[in-house]
Amino acid sequence: MKALTVTGVATLELQELNRPIPQKGEVLIKVAYVGICGSDLPRYFDGGVHQFPQVLGHEFSGTIVEIGEGVAIEKGTRVAVAPLVPCNECEQCCSGHPQLCLNYSFIGSRQQGAMAEYVVAPVENCLVVPKELDLKIAATIEPLTVAIHGIERIQTKSGDKTLVLGAGTIGLMTILALRARGVGEITVIDLNEQKLALAKKIGADIVINPVTTDLEQYFHENGRASVVFETAGNHITQVQAIKYADRQAKVVFVGTCTHPVQFEAEEFELILRRELELTGSWMSYSAPFPGFEWHAALRYLATGEINTLPLITGIYSLEDQEIPFEKMREKDSKEVKVLYEIGGEVE
Repeated sequence: MKALTVTGVATLELQELNRPIPQKGEVLIKVAYVGICGSDLPRYFDGGVHQFPQVLGHEFSGTIVEIGEGVAIEKGTRVAVAPLVPCNECEQCCSGHPQLCLNYSFIGSRQQGAMAEYVVAPVENCLVVPKELDLKIAATIEPLTVAIHGIERIQTKSGDKTLVLGAGTIGLMTILALRARGVGEITVIDLNEQKLALAKKIGADIVINPVTTDLEQYFHENGRASVVFETAGNHITQVQAIKYADRQAKVVFVGTCTHPVQFEAEEFELILRRELELTGSWMSYSAPFPGFEWHAALRYLATGEINTLPLITGIYSLEDQEIPFEKMREKDSKEVKVLYEIGGEVE
C-alpha cells in the first residue's frame, strides 16, 4: 500500500508498505480522507516523532474492509476514528479519564497513522458514520471534539460574553461549537485577516486584529469577557486570556504553548483580584470511551447543526507529499483544515 512516511527531519517519502493486518479487537480501514493537524507540523518539520519512519495522520474517516478476531462490526461500515488508544489499566483509565491515560498509544504518532491507503484501529475507536454524512466532513470530527471537550470543562450559560483567542482550526471549531451550544456574544482575536473573515462567516459577532485595534482600549470601553478560550497556544495570548477576563470569569486553556509564558506580577495578580476560574483542556475523551464529545460531534455534523465544510481550505493527494505542510506553514497562510483525499467517498 502507499503511505506518506516521515523518514527524517523535514523529510516525507511516499513509500510502498505492507498492508497492516488487524489483530484481535481491531479492524482494517480503507482510508477515505485524512486531515493535517497543527501537531503534525513539528512531527514533520522538526522530526518530532517517537521513531523513524512514522506514518502520520490521526484525523480520518474511511470504510472497514477487514475485521479481526472478536469483532462484530460489518465490513463495508463507514467510520470516523478516535485516534487515542488508552491502556484501559491505569488509574486514570479506570476512573473514567482516558484522555489522561499514563500509558497510551496514539494513531498517527505512536503507531501507524492514516496518511496511507489502509490503517488498523481498535473497533472501540470507530464511530459509525450515517449515510447522510459525507466522509470528507466526517474526517473533521476530531478537532471538533477537542473544541467540545474544552467547552465542557466549564459551566457556561446562555448570554455569556465569550472571547476566543486564536482563529486557527481549534479556535474556529470552538466558535462553531459555542454557537451550537447557545452562548451570547462571541469575540475572536487573531492576526490573520482571512481567518478572522472566516470566523465572522461561521458565527463570530466581533473579530479583532490586534495590529489595527488597541486591545487595552477596546476592552476598557466594551467590557471584558465572562468566558475566555485560549486556543492559539501562544505565550502572548495565554497572558491575554487573563488580562481580558472579567471578574469571576472562566478561562479555558486549550492551545499547547511551546515558549515560556511570562506574567508581570500585576497580571498574575488579576487571577486573585478577579477570582478567576482557570482550567486546562487536554485532548477530547471521556467515559464511556471514546466519550460524549465524539457522539455529540457526530450528531452535530450529521444533522447539519454544525457545518465544518467552510473550514476545509485544501484537498490534496498523497502524491503531493509535503506541499500542504509547506502551505500551512507559510506566513499569513490561508489554510485552515487541509485534507489528503486517499480513497474518497465509497459509492
